Amino acid sequence: MPRTNLRASLDLPYDDALAKIPQFLKDVGFGVLTRIDVDETLRARLGVPFRRYTIFGACNPVLAHRALIADPDVGILLPCNLAVYEDDDGRTIVVIMDPLEALADDEEAALREVAAEARTKLNHFLYCLAKVSRRAA
Repeated sequence: MPRTNLRASLDLPYDDALAKIPQFLKDVGFGVLTRIDVDETLRARLGVPFRRYTIFGACNPVLAHRALIADPDVGILLPCNLAVYEDDDGRTIVVIMDPLEALADDEEAALREVAAEARTKLNHFLYCLAKVSRRAA
């Protein structure tokens, strides 16, 4: 599968990462709208276990507003989803769809500008999270 995401591998336990993510998102202007425990959901609905995996739905209201004004159809990409999981080696992985890559073919300059700004903020979020993770190791 082609990767069009922003990614960080953390030296931070999974539960610690989950606890820190909302504040780090807030620091770059995003709020958490949803939090889905995928293992819990799959166990409840299908009776099958899954790895430790959480999806956060995050939104920066200023950027979302600008994007929706530029193109109302962009709502299908909102909110920004962050997947956090524990890999087979016990490392915590955080992945986010790269908003600029998602809109790479869009001709609307105002929308690409919002996507570039969102990418910058999300990269900074990952940088700060990884930095804290290195200090914790």
